[in-house]
Amino acid sequence: MSGLSREILRWLQSLDLTWQIKNPKRNFTNGSLVAEIFSWYYPEEIQMHMYNNGTSLDSKLRNWSLLRLFIKKHDLNIPDEFIEGTIHCKEGAAQLLIEKLYEILTNRAVKKKPLEYEVDFTDHAYQAKLPMHARSTASKAIKNNLSITEILADRNIILNQQKAQTIINNHVEHRQIERLEDPERFNIKPTLGDLSQRKPPPPPQTLSQESTSLSQQRSFVKRSKEASTLSQEPTYQFREIEVKQVHKKTPSFQGVSVES
Repeated sequence: MSGLSREILRWLQSLDLTWQIKNPKRNFTNGSLVAEIFSWYYPEEIQMHMYNNGTSLDSKLRNWSLLRLFIKKHDLNIPDEFIEGTIHCKEGAAQLLIEKLYEILTNRAVKKKPLEYEVDFTDHAYQAKLPMHARSTASKAIKNNLSITEILADRNIILNQQKAQTIINNHVEHRQIERLEDPERFNIKPTLGDLSQRKPPPPPQTLSQESTSLSQQRSFVKRSKEASTLSQEPTYQFREIEVKQVHKKTPSFQGVSVES
């Protein structure tokens, strides 16, 4: 009964269900117990003879199709991910579904402990508790997190390939994190860049002072180059020539003479 709180266990025992709940992931997968829970609150709408207690995929899909119609009719806020995860025996899906049913049918909030890992309907939380050598490989991770019923329910090859690729990507990401956390186990040797000493970057004030000094040096070099080019140009000296003006007499008009 791991995963269910004590108040939910007392609630389920008070309903006097037909089957004793030992493993929620297996007991709620076909939907018959979920229908029996609804029958206690909606006895006129849920008729148990319409639900089959078989374990085949057809029995599961038939039961849950009726339950989905009932949930849609009464506008019950149950995420479809919880239903899909419960059908395909995903880790933690059945527990979340029963908690949601408890909150809806009893109008009470469930007291939950803070989760160490985000619920993603995978076995990541279980794998993290195992020692390093006992954790799943990539192929085992696909087998644990992609059930055969999930493939048979939706025969879209591309969609199933995408699901398998997502599981592999998550597995590789977790492996990389493990290598960083415990490099000695994986015999990871530091690279030359890791061993080399790296100087810390200078503070911003030092950078501004250095840039100012560099700009001053460049301007000084530029002025010195300009001065040297001017000094290298040939200089020419010009001598002043004195010009003597000659006084000339101009013809006179009406007895007036003009001299220039």
